[in-house]
Amino acid sequence: MPQALPLQHLHLIEFEGLGPGPLAARMLQGMGARITRIARPSTGAVAAQLGMGNDLLDAGKTTVRLDLKNPDHRAQALALVAQADGLIEGLRPGVMERLGLGPADCAAVNPKLVYGRMTGWGQSGPLAHTAGHDINYVALSGMMALGLPAGQTPQVPPTLVGDATGALGLAFGMVCALLDAQRSGQGRVVDAAIVDIVAMLGNIGQWIAASGQLGGPGPSPFHDSPFYDTYACADGGFFTVGALEPQFYAELLTRLGLSDVSPQTQYDTAQWPALKARLTALFASQPRAHWEELLAGTDACAAPVLSLDEAAQHPHLQARGVYERTESGAWFAATAPKFLPLG
Repeated sequence: MPQALPLQHLHLIEFEGLGPGPLAARMLQGMGARITRIARPSTGAVAAQLGMGNDLLDAGKTTVRLDLKNPDHRAQALALVAQADGLIEGLRPGVMERLGLGPADCAAVNPKLVYGRMTGWGQSGPLAHTAGHDINYVALSGMMALGLPAGQTPQVPPTLVGDATGALGLAFGMVCALLDAQRSGQGRVVDAAIVDIVAMLGNIGQWIAASGQLGGPGPSPFHDSPFYDTYACADGGFFTVGALEPQFYAELLTRLGLSDVSPQTQYDTAQWPALKARLTALFASQPRAHWEELLAGTDACAAPVLSLDEAAQHPHLQARGVYERTESGAWFAATAPKFLPLG
């Protein structure tokens, strides 16, 4: 007889977002948690463009559509939070607070709530309020540079996708099983295979692939577009851009001085090759420091590819205490995520 799933006694609220937030909720759902998803009245532009309007990550979740700027709808959201064990949100720092749904607001109706916040740059630090995407976070962390063969464009760094995500999956499974053992008094084996966990973490890519924009015959925003790529600079450094959203793409064009390119043609794939060639030549005309000064810390979703030494000394990562030195002088990353008070 199969064992009951370890988190079947938990109810979590997921506030609609892109990518990692919904995936985290899906992972917890897979361990038995009941998920109530609070979604906007309509699908966002990027979700629709990348095929994220389907239910691949939302299957089995209960969806409640609310306009959180409406006081009555906000009250409905708080009523759901009051009865939940946990919450996941992936908005920019301060947005939930402005909506009246921040940690302190939720603590007032549910002091035992576990409030999960998913961001790229964190709740604090110089970059906390700027936009970004996966390509930028990996670049600034120093990890992308570890996958840089001599004289070539950075690639996926070794151990990050397989070994490290396997460890994350094992830790996730252990916490789920330990929580259940505390409640039921019954332990269980956690069978954490790297291949299973990598596939599970690939659900965001699988979601996009279902729309034909990854792994298909057509051009992919992540492989072929000019607005999501790594560019070589004049001094041999590299710079990443990941401006998927229309407003961030418009900012990128403005800051690069490309006033003749219309933001409305962002997903006109026929224009991608010429514009990518233009951006390739543009980035190659100046050293990396020039592009850092022009783009870093803005909503153009841009970040330099840093070496591990550079990453450890970057102001944002220093502000968040990401890296520490061992006695031998090697860098290692502090344990994450961080924990903050709810109220």
